[in-house]
Amino acid sequence: MTRSVVNRSLARVGLLCALLAVVPAAAEQELPIYPGTLHTRIGNDLVIGGEYYRLAYFTTPDSMAKVAEYFARKWREDGYPTVVEGDMKDEAVVSALYTREGLQRGVVLRQHLGKTLGFTVLRDLWVRPPKKPAQGLVKLEGTLYSQDLATRDDPGGSQNRTSLVQGGLTEVQQRMTAELARQGFEPVRHVASKLGGDTQVTMEHARKGEQVMTTLTPVDEGVTAVVQMWVGSDRIDAVPNDEAVRASRQAHEQEQKQKAAREGGK
Repeated sequence: MTRSVVNRSLARVGLLCALLAVVPAAAEQELPIYPGTLHTRIGNDLVIGGEYYRLAYFTTPDSMAKVAEYFARKWREDGYPTVVEGDMKDEAVVSALYTREGLQRGVVLRQHLGKTLGFTVLRDLWVRPPKKPAQGLVKLEGTLYSQDLATRDDPGGSQNRTSLVQGGLTEVQQRMTAELARQGFEPVRHVASKLGGDTQVTMEHARKGEQVMTTLTPVDEGVTAVVQMWVGSDRIDAVPNDEAVRASRQAHEQEQKQKAAREGGK
């Protein structure tokens, strides 16, 4: 995979992520809806690239041009500035600015199995989430692309990182394992399975009331996709229902405070 191919692919991914925005502060605002289709929400309130998002997807036998024209006409008739991009064959993006409300509505369209696949998006242009560094998520040297995402649900908040990393599956796996060990995570489970003829590796690591699940998949020669999910629990479903886990987390936090105090005293 050449650098130019990676850049073109990531540009499309970045365009999708830039539009997938939503507003927790304006929960009464609705996602765009295409008539006659079932819309399935993806998560709840999401944080993507440091902004709030709400997202759903739908499929329809209608052509991409017809779906794009519906949203463009509707938003323009409502008086909102609207932009249409794409070739209307492989991809299309329609977005509108609700300037008074500080919102952006959009729909990202792709072709999938002979149907039009649409992602409808609501984005808050004014509200920003607190900036918190991802915990236990690894960014290796040679990373071509990396995207972080966090959910705000409580309990069960999680942080996710998706990356494209230079290197074969075995090499990236070894580097990932070494970095997690350096951060104090211990291996819990390791599974290798076949996916489309390629080997996919899933690893779980834990550290004092935290867990990281890492999935590694080869996407091209010398490039590996790394998907990580961190949860503040001993369970990957992020349900902190074990008193021992809560006590362990409190002990870890106390240990960090004592370490910071010692360093401050020095």
